[in-house]
Amino acid sequence: MVKKVGIIGGAGYTGGEAIRILLNHPGVELAFVQSASNAGNLLSDVHTDLVGDTEMRFSAEAVGEDGSGADVLIICAGHGDARRWLEANPVAADAKIVDLSQDFRLGRNAGNEFSYAKSDGGGIGVRRFVYGLPEMNRAKIAAADSIANPGCFATCLQLGMLPLAAAGLLTGDVHISATTGSTGAGQKPTASTHFSWRANNLSAYKAFDHQHLHEIGESILGLQPGWDGEILFIPTRGAFTRGIFATIYTDSELSAAQAVELYREFYRDAVFTHVSDRPLDLKQVVNTNKCLVRVEKHGSKLLITSMIDNLLKGASGQAVQNMNLMLGLDERAGLRLKATAF
Repeated sequence: MVKKVGIIGGAGYTGGEAIRILLNHPGVELAFVQSASNAGNLLSDVHTDLVGDTEMRFSAEAVGEDGSGADVLIICAGHGDARRWLEANPVAADAKIVDLSQDFRLGRNAGNEFSYAKSDGGGIGVRRFVYGLPEMNRAKIAAADSIANPGCFATCLQLGMLPLAAAGLLTGDVHISATTGSTGAGQKPTASTHFSWRANNLSAYKAFDHQHLHEIGESILGLQPGWDGEILFIPTRGAFTRGIFATIYTDSELSAAQAVELYREFYRDAVFTHVSDRPLDLKQVVNTNKCLVRVEKHGSKLLITSMIDNLLKGASGQAVQNMNLMLGLDERAGLRLKATAF
């Protein structure tokens, strides 16, 4: 039986990306797209590129046009709103959830639990959210009913660091500079996302204190508990719309060949993360669910370049990847997306 998928909070950038993927997904049916502020409007009224692709309308509630719910909920609501929505709306005990907010990402090493009302009136249920980074937690994701999708910076940076941590080879501080596109700030216009400010411009923000450092720290310490270094991260805003390009360096005794072999072996079974022996540029991953990683040695420093599309591998694409794993589908289903060369 084809599984039905519903989207909560479908009017933003991540909701739009999830709609586009699911409309063309061979193994599921898009049952509804909920948006309280757009209820009754056509999806194409908000996501105008969908003209001619669907006549579906936004719903106010988590129900489809045939009155049914969904087997899987992909929650694209804002930070804090996802938890509030789950607290206010009963969810079937057997429904699977992938949440794109930061509401359930932390505390996973101690077991992150959330209590919710059962839709059948059977009292209170408990969901345990698994951190949804497939390159680290594939088996746990496949067995889970609730996923906390990683943040976009967190995905990109962790995929640059995980092989070292898993081998216990982080020996000192890790220095990171990463630039993100304007869509990382969400759809609502702000002073720093306005075109006339963003174009031909560059700025740093949240230096050493970005919120994604907390979830990155949990992952690294989960793999290498004795590491006592710091992650020194400076994010910058780029003059482009999509993608994250990160450079990471740290002291290492590995040779260049040893480092490359370590990364290739760690990602040997990863279907979307690939180690490249060529210099990277952002267009290689934009509009795909890929992460590309390059490893180089410069004196005593190991330099890792990591890059993703922030809306796909950093958000909705990874959410569908996690959904595929939970449903026992081909991990790549609906995600065979191609980058644009120009």
